[in-house]
Amino acid sequence: MAAEPDEHATAGTAAKPRGRRFPLFTRDTARPEGGGRAASPNAPAPARQWPMLTVVAGTAAGLLLTALDAFRVGTLLVGLALLAGAVLRWAIPSVGMLAVRSRFTDMLTYGGLGLAIALLALMAQPNPWLEIPFLDDTLHFTIS
Repeated sequence: MAAEPDEHATAGTAAKPRGRRFPLFTRDTARPEGGGRAASPNAPAPARQWPMLTVVAGTAAGLLLTALDAFRVGTLLVGLALLAGAVLRWAIPSVGMLAVRSRFTDMLTYGGLGLAIALLALMAQPNPWLEIPFLDDTLHFTIS
């Protein structure tokens, strides 16, 4: 039984197995899913990046309120801005520069940090707006 000639072999050379080879140096990076412009290319730059600007404006307003001695409201606004970023990343297919990683990772990061900051703002002393009893028991158990 004679072997079939390899279609990739040239005259006088042996057939080499073909495989996928990665380049030695990476020349560019793939844009994350949803990393396209949020508006048409003809729109001005701020309009193309409105999801990112929304989150940044909410965070900046929260930090300004925190600096002006409204700690609880300011940090709550920072947490809500990050939660809004998670919702925007989930709901809108193209969010511009708000897309940093994959959709799942962005939503998990923005949502987790936003929820943690908002809960900590609600539980801040003195006179917390939110009391979680098992956390108080855990604190007393670990300290005493």
